[in-house]
Amino acid sequence: MILREANIEDIPEIVKVLKLSLGEQDLPLSESIWNFKHKENPFGKSLVFVAEEDNNIVGVRAFMRWEWKVGDKIYQTFRAVDTATHPSHQGKGIFKKLTLKAVEVAKENGDKFIFNTPNDQSRPGYLKMGWQQVDKLKVALRPAYHSFWKFIDGTATEYSTNIQCSLMQIDQLCNDWNDKFVNRKTLITPKSAKFLSWRYEKNPLQKYEIYAKNGLYLAAYIKIRKGLKELRISECIYNGNSKSEITRIVKSFSIKFGAHFISYSPELLELKWNLVSSNIGPILTLKDLNLDEEEKLQFEEIHNWGYSLGDLELF
Repeated sequence: MILREANIEDIPEIVKVLKLSLGEQDLPLSESIWNFKHKENPFGKSLVFVAEEDNNIVGVRAFMRWEWKVGDKIYQTFRAVDTATHPSHQGKGIFKKLTLKAVEVAKENGDKFIFNTPNDQSRPGYLKMGWQQVDKLKVALRPAYHSFWKFIDGTATEYSTNIQCSLMQIDQLCNDWNDKFVNRKTLITPKSAKFLSWRYEKNPLQKYEIYAKNGLYLAAYIKIRKGLKELRISECIYNGNSKSEITRIVKSFSIKFGAHFISYSPELLELKWNLVSSNIGPILTLKDLNLDEEEKLQFEEIHNWGYSLGDLELF
């Protein structure tokens, strides 16, 4: 079996292996979606390794490039995402071999760490390969704005993009937002107009309700949980003059889709009348590559992560 870094010619066969292994019931798979995640990412191209046997790809492991920032320091990192093994070759340890190979190369290249939020089934495997469990993500929940308990059925099914400002204004908002954290020891994903466009406006995996105006950028979507509609605020970037506007826009989203409750990251946004604001989200895990001891200890504490839900949700 040969382990090697993937190239552009491998993409059709990689997608074929993903479909055979994972199916498309929960996650659509195509070459265009693969390219969106792993080639068009503004943080850079992903690190992708494949396992090859008899000139056929039988396994794939992808680390999506990501950036985190503390103060003025940028950390080049990866988030562990796509992985699959051909059904005829499962049980050979291909996932572990590919993951450790990708870790080795990322470390040699000087990247700082790998992060992800694996489910209960896959987390033990990551921990055995040296990942550290940080903690559950902190998430806030509050009732929808139109009524505390009087649920209404929204008729809207289509998401819309309402951008009332220029790219230059969005970039300025992002720069101001990033600057707010310069004097804090908090990890943030640095935002830009290019990132927001890729992450939310052009995302083929999830459509978002988007509102942008000078001083505010907000992206959200509806997630169905046991018959209830959760309005998830994936991103909210704002200046000090936009807090009342946030309430108005979130309320309009809530009514449009008939949401029952609202979720968001309390690390970056405050809304009144929370029912819950606690560590109830998925578990964040971290693989150190080239952190010094102080950084490692700092990043293993969840309160040092300043994330929007969109920074860490799967896509």
